[in-house]
Amino acid sequence: MSDSELMRNGSLPLCIEFTLVAFSSLAELQLVLFFVFLVIYLFTVGGNLIIICVIWATPSLHTPMYFFLINLSFLEMCYISSVVPQMLVHLLVHPKTISVGACAAQMYVFTILGMTECWLLAAMAYDRFVAICYPLHYTVRMGPSVCLKLAGASWMTGTVVEAVQITWIFTLPFCGAGKIQHFFCDIMPVVKLACVDTSQNEIVLFIFSLIFIMSPCLFIMCSYVRILLTILRIPSAAGRHKAFSTCSSHILVVSLFYGTALFTYAQPKSSHTPDTDKATALMYTVVTPALNPVIYTLRNKEVKEAFRKVTQRKLLRQMD
Repeated sequence: MSDSELMRNGSLPLCIEFTLVAFSSLAELQLVLFFVFLVIYLFTVGGNLIIICVIWATPSLHTPMYFFLINLSFLEMCYISSVVPQMLVHLLVHPKTISVGACAAQMYVFTILGMTECWLLAAMAYDRFVAICYPLHYTVRMGPSVCLKLAGASWMTGTVVEAVQITWIFTLPFCGAGKIQHFFCDIMPVVKLACVDTSQNEIVLFIFSLIFIMSPCLFIMCSYVRILLTILRIPSAAGRHKAFSTCSSHILVVSLFYGTALFTYAQPKSSHTPDTDKATALMYTVVTPALNPVIYTLRNKEVKEAFRKVTQRKLLRQMD
């Protein structure tokens, strides 16, 4: 008898908590994994916090590009904090349980931040598009009010879309053992625990992903086609290099973010296994947020120079 039939007969109780399988198969490495992920987490939060403080303390960086970078850095700190602290706790304790309410809260925060990042990266692409393709109109098209509206629209879109989607998911009945084959409450592993047929839900989830994740991706691609065509028309090699260098960090971040997301959600359902899902999830929840501050500091001369000046001022104040 299926879970849905058992639930209708009243012989299968509804879940009040889930069990995260996490990295239970690597029992002997739990402590090692704890310290590795702790170091990555502290590095990510610290790195993004430094970027925010350096930009805030440097008036010359108070431009639209760095305004969006502050938003991205803040988002990345929240993004990794929605997953890693709970994962660290579960590496040390047993059983690795989470209430349905806490699971829903984690999924709300994680998905809202992920969707917001999609649209924020698109806003950053638009900023680069205007700066390179319409430099004479840049100050008008990318004024403070426009930047605030673009950032606000990114956060609003992520919040509204995912609040509707996750609320709908948690109207499903969950019953049985309640074992989530993952290290956090991701959408598909949780949906699989529902006691009803979720095939229609999965179709709607796919359409949601296609529209609200791929739309900003297509916009970014179209923007960079126009940017590339404009750069190729610049007569001097130095000018082409300077124009492209202002986009290189953003291109790397977009490639990392969408590369891991598409690998996770665009591959056939038959190729999904708990181990591959966890491995790819580690890329977009832990590794990618850790690489972003590195990309925006090591590849950005203005940020590196600003960091050097801020550090020197701090040292001089301490010496005085």
